[in-house]
Amino acid sequence: MKTYTMELAGRTLKVDIDRVAKQANGAAFIQYADTTVLSTATASDKPREGIDFFPLSVEFEEKQYSAGKIPGGFNKREGKASENAVLTARVIDRPMRPLFPKDYRNDVTLNNLVLSVDPAARPEIVAMIGTAIATAISDIPFDGPCAMTQMGMINGEFIVNPSQEEWAKGDLKLTVASTSEKVIMIEAGANEISEDKMIEAIYKAHDVNQTIIEFINKMVAEVGKAKHSYTSCAIPEEMFDKIKEIVPPAEMEDAVFTDEKQVREANIKNITEKLEEAFADNEEWLEVLGEAIYQYQKKTVRKMILKDHKRPDGRKIDEIRPLSAEVDLIPRVHGSAMFTRGQTQICDIVTLAPLSEVQRIDGLDENVFEKRYMHHYNFPSYSVGETRPSRGPGRREIGHGALAERALIPVLPSTEEFPYAIRAVSETFESNGSTSMASTCASCMSLMAAGVPIKKMVAGISCGLVTGDTDDDYLVLTDIQGLEDFFGDMDFKVTGTKDGITAIQMDIKIHGLTRPIVEEAIRRTREARFFIMDTCMSKAISEPRPEVNEYAPKIIQISIDPEKIGDVVGQRGKTINEIIERTGVKIDITDDGNVSICGTDKAKMDEAKKMIEIITTDFEKGQFFEGKVVSIKDFGAFIEFAPGKEGMVHISKIANERINHVEDVLTLGDMVKVVCLGEDKMGRISFSIKDAK
Repeated sequence: MKTYTMELAGRTLKVDIDRVAKQANGAAFIQYADTTVLSTATASDKPREGIDFFPLSVEFEEKQYSAGKIPGGFNKREGKASENAVLTARVIDRPMRPLFPKDYRNDVTLNNLVLSVDPAARPEIVAMIGTAIATAISDIPFDGPCAMTQMGMINGEFIVNPSQEEWAKGDLKLTVASTSEKVIMIEAGANEISEDKMIEAIYKAHDVNQTIIEFINKMVAEVGKAKHSYTSCAIPEEMFDKIKEIVPPAEMEDAVFTDEKQVREANIKNITEKLEEAFADNEEWLEVLGEAIYQYQKKTVRKMILKDHKRPDGRKIDEIRPLSAEVDLIPRVHGSAMFTRGQTQICDIVTLAPLSEVQRIDGLDENVFEKRYMHHYNFPSYSVGETRPSRGPGRREIGHGALAERALIPVLPSTEEFPYAIRAVSETFESNGSTSMASTCASCMSLMAAGVPIKKMVAGISCGLVTGDTDDDYLVLTDIQGLEDFFGDMDFKVTGTKDGITAIQMDIKIHGLTRPIVEEAIRRTREARFFIMDTCMSKAISEPRPEVNEYAPKIIQISIDPEKIGDVVGQRGKTINEIIERTGVKIDITDDGNVSICGTDKAKMDEAKKMIEIITTDFEKGQFFEGKVVSIKDFGAFIEFAPGKEGMVHISKIANERINHVEDVLTLGDMVKVVCLGEDKMGRISFSIKDAK
């Protein structure tokens, strides 16, 4: 066993090699502060047959014992991966995947088991570094190492690898992965950070990554294994030469360069059938024909874009596809909007509910936290003209939903300003590139249509990249469509207001980006966001509606003395349940005495409010109430003037004239107006009917 340590952002990073999991191709038992993660890298001996992609699986396993907890609910064993685990695995996957050989088809699994959590060191960053170490020292072919750093910001000051608390309350949540030369992955959520400030943060994180890479290189030099050989799945050059004879480059250019996705697919289908017929006697070539055609398309598209500045649909390099937007297209829902950009179309629907409907999440920290805003994204097969059964959201859907959610959180009103739980669901009607950014635009408009008083409009756009043989030979593309995403080198998504960035997600397929590329992509997305807001979104809806619509629940908020919460709730909830039963409203009460009354009938909501105010009032002589006769005695009657609250009217205070029997004047269930006389000798509230007239 060998142990390596380094100081990283004021805490000790400790890595044990060959201490545990020795049968894995590579393993790192890594500890940062008291957060401990076991990261392993394993690979199959042979390539998986019949596939044309690299079968990489990245896992982030959250165990409740790591936070000193037992899983809640009936099942006391961890189940499917949480949303946080899925998102963390995606963040680790994105910088690691491009560093494996493109012709590698062996199954690879990168697993991270969280063993303990210290709130001072977030387990996500420990797993990210551990994965890079385990893979770099393994015998798995890998063009690393890479390193990852998280950057927070509080009061304008950057914080390297912030604690859980600093991460949660800061204005920046930035994760940056780098190789020894370039930035390879960016993920960010931000509270309207300026473009210049974001670039500064990215490259501060990049500098920190260089110290981690030096640390990893030391381990690789001392304990790293020789990389194993593997069966290459590269397409034979002679096959490419033959394909070009049958389908000349000019024919392939005509096939792929069209703005209609369906036309392009039909053209490629015709080419495929022609080549299948030509290679009918060559079984070996037929097995890889699909991959060969894909690479031929890729080379054709890249060459035309980079050398001729010609995009498949004929647009200029910085031109955005045709835009359209509309709101209120779905009746009766609380808010709806549709955003269309070329052949990408998203319909977003917003639902409002009382705060009791917030999502409660039991994470790997000391507290259960709540998500008041939930954004969900769906990607059905019909949106790309395919057919497959729906099996629920996959990692991609979860990731896209989380990105749009991060984009809009900074502009949401506080719960004091708008006491609602909010759910936005983006339904993909059609997809041809960057549906997550269309989801951001559609969600923003849908929120405004629903009457959510967001602070500013948010838009999003994606930039692509095609690179040549040198760092200076590249072209950044604004608003990439599917073909440019598939065959290009980058998908750089940025969302924000006119005052700053709210979210970033950058995926690349090459070994990193130079600083000029990063700066140009951020500048391009800023210009495009402004264009989308000014020419499209603001024409559909320019500001939030002043009120929620008629089908959305209405909420009245009042404050009561916290010491009187028990009076409103009543014994075993009897009082509050009776209010709810009588009025049909929902009532939420916080520990500090804030009461939310939610319903659709204003009169019933006002009735519930009046009941609560009566219950929590310190009764004084001279106050008037209306109540129901609930009990009749020889000496008088009891009047219920609010759920759980009764006062007595003595027989002498019922009528101006003398009466012998209460029943002569009052009947059970009668509604009467009374005035408070104070408390009687027995401490009961005393009422008079005759003095209230």
